[in-house]
Amino acid sequence: MPALRGLAAAQVFLCFASAYFLSYAFRSINAVIAPDLMTDVGLQNADLGLLSSAYFLSFAALQLPLGIWLDKYGPRRTESALLLFAAAGAAIFASSASLAGLWLGRMLIGVGVSACLMAPFKAYRQWFAPEQQSQLGSWMLVAGTSGALAATIPVTAALPLIGWRGVFWLMSAMILIAAAAIFFLLKKVETSQHAAAQARPASTAGAPLGYAHIFGDPFFRRMALLGIMNHGCLSAWQTLWAGPWMMTVLGMSKAETAQVLFAFNLCLMLSFLAMSWWAPRYVAYGGTRGLSSLHVIATGLGGAILVQLAMLATSAPWSWTLWLVLAVCVTVTTLTQTSVSLAFPVALAGRANSAFNLTVFAGSFAVQWGVGLLMDMFSGFGASAHGAMRAALAVCVAGQALALLAFMFNRATPSGH
Repeated sequence: MPALRGLAAAQVFLCFASAYFLSYAFRSINAVIAPDLMTDVGLQNADLGLLSSAYFLSFAALQLPLGIWLDKYGPRRTESALLLFAAAGAAIFASSASLAGLWLGRMLIGVGVSACLMAPFKAYRQWFAPEQQSQLGSWMLVAGTSGALAATIPVTAALPLIGWRGVFWLMSAMILIAAAAIFFLLKKVETSQHAAAQARPASTAGAPLGYAHIFGDPFFRRMALLGIMNHGCLSAWQTLWAGPWMMTVLGMSKAETAQVLFAFNLCLMLSFLAMSWWAPRYVAYGGTRGLSSLHVIATGLGGAILVQLAMLATSAPWSWTLWLVLAVCVTVTTLTQTSVSLAFPVALAGRANSAFNLTVFAGSFAVQWGVGLLMDMFSGFGASAHGAMRAALAVCVAGQALALLAFMFNRATPSGH
């Protein structure tokens, strides 16, 4: 089918990117509002971890059916329908005064934004030329990181004016606008592309369709271990516990914390841009030319572990800069998603991506909640607040190191390579 160009292409990207922007803002916002939320509702650390992890739990639970819905109903209808749940969840969160109500709202938000990256990936694969895929994927990550940026200083500035409840009411309205834009503005594009596709018979001969094939693949299991532990830990700290770390361990104010989180996410966005230029030129996925993607992944995640060990070793005023180094290391996680996608036939690419996304968000759920439980446990043993948080990070680093060692000793490769 003809690849999209010009205004139609820009319209498709902007509609999906706006939803992913809001999705990432939802994912990251609790790191900023955590102190106000805990004071207002009377939450403990474990409560905060459980509350924030509800997003990841519901998000992960939707990944497997999501792959099927995207193939059956298409990205436009699937994402616009799910976004309605996110709008409802934000409204419930904004109006709740109990942990149960907040948890329900957060859970519905996770359901609603579960397609915000997989849906555009499906649309781009269908509607754009193959050589555009890498660039589109990188720009989606930039859009997402911009959402994380918006959840730092802008949200901190808005809190004294409208409070965290007002922020969530506003985000509920914006999600509704994004859902309407995807459903109505992309209908003509979808119709024209569907008509063009009807003229070309699809060929999936020989493709072993189904999740059983994906989860049974040795290479997928090798990568999934990194998704659960390494990606899960890094995502959980980025989107929740980074903020409390700045205030509890480094003694920063709310305003200083927001500035550091803004700098971290800005560095992350710039690193994604750099990776989008560097990886296509120098990284090879199973070939003989270029750096092995698996070696680059191991190096980057190894660097992330060393940076976190440095965080444990010092609480000097300058140590917040270690988070910027961590942001650079984290960008290698984009190579894992690409490696998984390229390891399977095109007919299975959507399901493979969703299955890997499931491992990442299941790990994020476990770590977000687990860190809160560990902090409360260490506090119960007499540790100070900053000591308990350091101990929780130490447990996370140990888990990451073990997972990386298992990955390095596992020699499974993509079956097609």
